Amino acid sequence: MASSRSNLCVLSVLLLLAAVCEARWPWASAPAPAPCTEDPAGPPKSVEAILSADFYKYTCPQATDIGCDGSLLLNSTADNQAERDGFTNFLIRGIPEIDRIKEALEEVCPNTVSCADILALAARDATVGVGGPNWPVFLGRRDSRVSLALDADTNLPFPSLNFTELVENFARKDFSAREMIVLSGSHTIGRTHCNGIGPNLYNYTGIDDLTNPNLDPIFAKVLKKQCPKGNRTNIVDMDRTKNLFDTDYYKGVLSHKGVFISDLALIENTFGLGVVTELVASSSSFFQEFADAMVKMGNLTPLTGTDGEIRKHCQFVN
Repeated sequence: MASSRSNLCVLSVLLLLAAVCEARWPWASAPAPAPCTEDPAGPPKSVEAILSADFYKYTCPQATDIGCDGSLLLNSTADNQAERDGFTNFLIRGIPEIDRIKEALEEVCPNTVSCADILALAARDATVGVGGPNWPVFLGRRDSRVSLALDADTNLPFPSLNFTELVENFARKDFSAREMIVLSGSHTIGRTHCNGIGPNLYNYTGIDDLTNPNLDPIFAKVLKKQCPKGNRTNIVDMDRTKNLFDTDYYKGVLSHKGVFISDLALIENTFGLGVVTELVASSSSFFQEFADAMVKMGNLTPLTGTDGEIRKHCQFVN
């Protein structure tokens, strides 16, 4: 039951992979790298079950150029609904891009680089690719053999949570209220489905046909045209600059133009309002704090050592 170990890591990838389909991957048209060769010095004689920035230095030095426990990638089966099909991961996109990266890595470094590490690298590279911050990715994760939709829906924050519920959800993984607000800034890129927007428009606080009173009424009308009642699959931009990592998301929140209830919840008290206002005023602060939070998230109790496996194909266990 290892798939619950990195659900906040999954959250980051869930929020960032929406941009993967639209970002221009630097390795997409590049020639295949040369096969791996051993460093003359050789690998360390023993490898501790920890993450490190140079984990693949000896076994696959091309890993970061080609480039969570990877449970997000597993397909559902007849007997099990996987994380990717949970409510909070509804119709997640970007999986084919991860598959292509894995295929390229298997050609030069077979059975070496985990899908979990590919996810971590892809989240960072997709962010950089749309103008966002860079951060060190510590590697050495193993892939989970288990993926349960219940894990995603239990651990990931629903888009209908209020401020207190969001704080409690992130606190379970040792993130502060400020870090929660910073990580919510990943909504600055990509798109989402009407599945998570519906409660903001038609079922606020569980009351049928009640629209969130904190939502800008003109913006609400726009969203209702994009997401008619009952529609779950139409796609809506997360903010006005969906292909650019910037502070526009927070500007929209301050203008009461958040697509989710949880977006508007960030400013429902003076603390949250103050943090969002600070981040709008200083994009450099937002970028640095976001990078720091992503490093912290990437190191959340990963599978390492002999736990799990290195999958040959990211959508299936070996």
